[in-house]
Amino acid sequence: MSRGANFRCLMSGSPITGDYVKTEGRAKRMGTRLMAIVAEGDRGRVYLAPTAEHTETAQKAIPNWQPDQSLPDDPRNFWTVLYGLKLYRDLFSSRQLVALTTFSDLAREATERVRRDAVASGLSGDDRPLRDRGTGARAYAEAVAVYLAFVVDRCADYHTSLGRWQGRNQQLSNMFGRQAIPMVWDFPEANPFSGKGGSFDNLFEWTIQSIANLGLWRAGQGVQSDARAQTVASSSVISTDPPYYDNIGYADLSDFFYVWLRRSMKPVFPELFATLAVPKTEELVATPYRQGGKEAAEAFFLDGMTQALRQLAEQSHAGFPVTIYYAFKQSETKGDAGMASTGWETFLDAAIRSGFAITGTWPMRTELGNRMIGMGSNALASSIVLVCRRRSADTVVASRREFLAALRSELPAALVDLQTSNIAPVDLAQAAIGPGMAIFTRHAQVLEADGSPMSVRSALVEINRMLDETLARQEGDLDADTRFCVAWYEQYGVAERAYGEAEVLFSAKNTSFEGLRQAGVIVGGKGKVRIVRRDELDPDWNPASDQRITDWESTQHLTRALTAEHGGGVAEAARLVLAMGAKRAEKARSLAYRLYALADRKRWADEANAYNILVTSWPQVQAEAARLGAGVAEQTGLGFVNSTDS
Repeated sequence: MSRGANFRCLMSGSPITGDYVKTEGRAKRMGTRLMAIVAEGDRGRVYLAPTAEHTETAQKAIPNWQPDQSLPDDPRNFWTVLYGLKLYRDLFSSRQLVALTTFSDLAREATERVRRDAVASGLSGDDRPLRDRGTGARAYAEAVAVYLAFVVDRCADYHTSLGRWQGRNQQLSNMFGRQAIPMVWDFPEANPFSGKGGSFDNLFEWTIQSIANLGLWRAGQGVQSDARAQTVASSSVISTDPPYYDNIGYADLSDFFYVWLRRSMKPVFPELFATLAVPKTEELVATPYRQGGKEAAEAFFLDGMTQALRQLAEQSHAGFPVTIYYAFKQSETKGDAGMASTGWETFLDAAIRSGFAITGTWPMRTELGNRMIGMGSNALASSIVLVCRRRSADTVVASRREFLAALRSELPAALVDLQTSNIAPVDLAQAAIGPGMAIFTRHAQVLEADGSPMSVRSALVEINRMLDETLARQEGDLDADTRFCVAWYEQYGVAERAYGEAEVLFSAKNTSFEGLRQAGVIVGGKGKVRIVRRDELDPDWNPASDQRITDWESTQHLTRALTAEHGGGVAEAARLVLAMGAKRAEKARSLAYRLYALADRKRWADEANAYNILVTSWPQVQAEAARLGAGVAEQTGLGFVNSTDS
């Protein structure tokens, strides 16, 4: 058995190294065993021990075709190769392969039956194929077959030996919970005819729903072209979503679905499916395993992205900006100068080299809330849309000092605007790049003190530094007790430390142990001190009657309400907002940005996610508070005024 990369023997309890397990897997000494059968009982699902007959039946399945394409040797996104699962066929059990090949064959065979039915119903017998824009019975039948092939692809995502069983919900979950193929040590083998989640009928219904939302009232056209040399964007209004450096292996991951689509759809689109696997050589991403190392991959991306963006800059309509979606979180790497991000640095460098100036940032909410919660602090809630225009030929050179002065003057106000718009804390660092780089790119060059051009990396370091300084300065609006708690949290989290260390902070923040204890934010004894954890907060706390209320505890109580397992959610948070008043509630929301930044920097994922949820839930909390406030006013016949708001 395993947890993460740690293994132990079920018989002896002895630890087993990960290298040993991988070696055994590559030697083909790793297999599968039927452990249980999940069945529908009178009061829910029951788990039955398998019999020898069950096991024998499962092993009798022999597929008549298997996808023999190789998985890429990319340990970052494809973990199974290290354990000997090197071909796409290795990702499925024999019984799953039989089901998928059968469905794939039927999708292809359905084409002729649909064509006959279409002719019988009066549709033109025109024999032009779909790929030639036919509108008759043949094209209609091929279009139906395409959607059936999509259902088969959805089935492949569920009917794989890398699928997951959700014990809490007692249901099947698909393999692609993220943009990678991880190793899984136990998997469910779903009955494709059960009608339940993951069955053919269930996935067919999901596909039908997606078709209804495609926007069928407007015809679209897709053209495949190399972005570095394309001319289709001439005099166009351009909005694009480019590859995110090394974040996702698009082409490699596409093969999982391509191998099944090709089996069904090659007769319909022979040119589209001419290759055995998805073409990858020209894919514009930084892929060290394919391009000969990290430095070569970075150079490949920078050169290719510069060419692609130059094409956009030269061809875009002069009257409109080019908008570029970039939902890539800064993976902060600490250098001698400060914090920066290779993915953002390389992309922005390419944009500037291509002739673009960054004129602004539009954070746009594009991600589901459950994705953000499920992936924690690493998942962006929004796509950051960079607004770009061709850089003017009359831009002038600026010194480092002039750049920093402009940054100090303009960026704080831009950050306040972003916070006022309730941008998620997880997105703030990315969104700050826009106004910061707008200052940087308004100049032909920014020169360092030695006369050399300032690099994009150095500019990003200064933008990130100014972001930190701005959030830190916002602490000046907080009460003294809260400033103590923030400083303690930054240094120690909620850990216990010697009283002497706290005493230094008491003096620096103009507060005291007794005052903090009365405020309910600190505990101590036996020469030790720590701040109160959220799970220790009084669930019956009433801000209206608190004699020493602090911004810190307001933030913590709101966060507890929205994130605790037994918290009251939006309704409880709204009641707290109503009791503490709008001004104090707003200060609590603002503090969440600072606490998110500190937690994220320390890599405290759960803490960062909690503060992120507080901010992203704020519109719902405000709406509920307004509804509750209106109810109070209606009951009393008076306007509602909270004394803590003054």
